[in-house]
Amino acid sequence: MKKLFILLSAAFIIFCACSTRTNVKRVDADTQIDLSGYWNDTDVRIVCEALINDCLRNPRVDQAVRAMGRTPMVIVGRFRNESSEHINTAIISSTMESAIFNSGRLDFVAGGDLRDEIRIERADQQNNASPETMARLRNETGADYMMTGTVRSIVDRDGNRMVRTYFVTAELTDIETNQRIWMGQNSEIKKVVTQPRNRP
Repeated sequence: MKKLFILLSAAFIIFCACSTRTNVKRVDADTQIDLSGYWNDTDVRIVCEALINDCLRNPRVDQAVRAMGRTPMVIVGRFRNESSEHINTAIISSTMESAIFNSGRLDFVAGGDLRDEIRIERADQQNNASPETMARLRNETGADYMMTGTVRSIVDRDGNRMVRTYFVTAELTDIETNQRIWMGQNSEIKKVVTQPRNRP
C-alpha cells in the first residue's frame, strides 16, 4: 500500500510538472491570432495597408507632388492613442513611414527623438571632428508636410459580450499653410469578444 501511494504521488508530481511547462509554437508572420480581443499585430497590418494605399492613390497627394516638381519632404509627428487600451502607436507611424518612403512618392526627414540625437551629434562634431568631415550647421532639409494620426475605440458591452471597434486616422498637413492635403480613416477592425461568465 505504501509503495502504491509513493508511485501515485510520483506520477502526480510528474504530471503537474509536465502540465506547467511552457509550450512555444512558431507560426507564419501573416497568421491571424486573437488571444485577448485587444489591438494586435494583425490589426496594425490591416489598418496600415489600407491607409498607405489610400494615401498613395489620393489625387490630392498626386496633385501636390506634381505641383512641387520634386519629391515632397515629410516629417512624422505624433500618432496619439485615444483608445481605452494601451496601443504602441509608434508601430503604426513607422510602418506607414517605411511603406510610403519605399514607394518613392514621398521622402521623410528625421523628427522627434531621432532628430534631437542627430542635432546633438552635429553640435559635437563642431568641436571634435576635422573641418573636412564635420557636418555643417543650419543645413537641414526642411519638411513640407507633417504626418500625424490618432487611434480611437468604441466599446459596446452587454453582459459577458462586447464589441470593440477601432477608428484610426492619419493626415498629411502642409507645414507652411496648415492645409490638409490628405486625410484617411480606417474602421475595418471590429471584434466581438465573449468572456467566460463568472461562476458563483
